[in-house]
Amino acid sequence: MKVVTAEHAGFCFGVQRAVEEAEKCAKEADTQVFTFGPLIHNASVIRDLEEKGIFAAEADLPENGAVAGEGAQTKKLPNPIIIRAHGVGRETEGLLREHYETVIDATCPFVKKIHRIVAEHSAAGEQIVITGSPTHPEVVGICGWAQGGDCFVISDENEARALILDPSRKVCIVSQTTFHFNKFQDLVEIIKQKVYDVFAFNTICNATEERQKEAERLAGEVDAMLVLGGENSSNSKKLFEICKGVCPHTYFLQTSDDLDRSILLSFDSIGITAGASTPHYIIEEVQKKCQK
Repeated sequence: MKVVTAEHAGFCFGVQRAVEEAEKCAKEADTQVFTFGPLIHNASVIRDLEEKGIFAAEADLPENGAVAGEGAQTKKLPNPIIIRAHGVGRETEGLLREHYETVIDATCPFVKKIHRIVAEHSAAGEQIVITGSPTHPEVVGICGWAQGGDCFVISDENEARALILDPSRKVCIVSQTTFHFNKFQDLVEIIKQKVYDVFAFNTICNATEERQKEAERLAGEVDAMLVLGGENSSNSKKLFEICKGVCPHTYFLQTSDDLDRSILLSFDSIGITAGASTPHYIIEEVQKKCQK
């Protein structure tokens, strides 16, 4: 059986940077380290981080007091807290800095760029449109940098067509970094039919775009495709959708334990790709299991 692994698979720059920042912080701290929400969307990586004293926390830390709201402590909390790779909104960042002695910003630089664009254009009175998943933490964080209430999130053509905008005002369009590139272009064209003055910023990460194109090409060259990623990983799910559209025999795995080798016996060639939050050791484990 021929096994081909995509060249651009596994940790992207932003994820690698966030993990390294967290591990460095844990080594230097003399107490537990928290991340505001899961650092990245991969359960295996989160377990690895917990073994190193790095724990995901949401809005409240029971053993340390509230981050904000009723009962919040006036004394800053001593545990370092890390802003995850997906980033957070302006208000949330301010609250974290208000309530923690040490705040480490591990937001992906590509996401930070979107924050700056949204902040600048919304301050100028423009309507903000974001292509992506409205519940994804990256998109929630991006919305948090828009000033005023004119911030809209769309994920498909139906939502784009149903979107009501003020045609007399400018529109700034940005995208979740892991959104499908071709879909982004399609949605921009629909918006341009509604409003004349549109500034569209392709903020899809270069690594994401490259990964998607490579996965699509590989899926067309093999009999079956394996996509590795966390169950909550947006970019991994998009890779699966892309590969499935080309190769009907496409399977989504979180770890090598999910691989049933018996289903692969009828295939002569297997392609492997992985989302940006998938560690390299999981890719290697799946490769070895396929080769056996």
